Amino acid sequence: MAHAAPTVSRRHRPTRSADAHHLGKGALIRALLAGLVYGVWAAFIKRQMGPVDAGNVFYGILCGVLFAAIMFALARVGPRLKREVHAAAYGVFGGVAAGYLHSLTNESVLRATGVGLFVGVGVGLAAFYRYYTREP
Repeated sequence: MAHAAPTVSRRHRPTRSADAHHLGKGALIRALLAGLVYGVWAAFIKRQMGPVDAGNVFYGILCGVLFAAIMFALARVGPRLKREVHAAAYGVFGGVAAGYLHSLTNESVLRATGVGLFVGVGVGLAAFYRYYTREP
């Protein structure tokens, strides 16, 4: 005997604006937390075992704010992109961020470039896998 499948009531379905607001709030919190970690890490590397001064604190805040702003922008714009471009954007972002942190350690430019390249490829492949397997 065939039965009709139950359907979701239209009254209880979330609206599109509520989903976008929830996405924005979660993306903002993730970006702020990651920016805080990145800023502290950059300030710690820039300090190079010297005393903490106002320049190091300002540098860490600046790096953290830039990192968080770019990460938030990728979280907002990324879902509208094709999955390949979306993954490549995260790969470039991760590679540049890691390469820049490595360049603060006074290593050679080639080594910082290599670290950034490997991290970028890894992040890009992981992001592509995630977006490919969770295709809407």
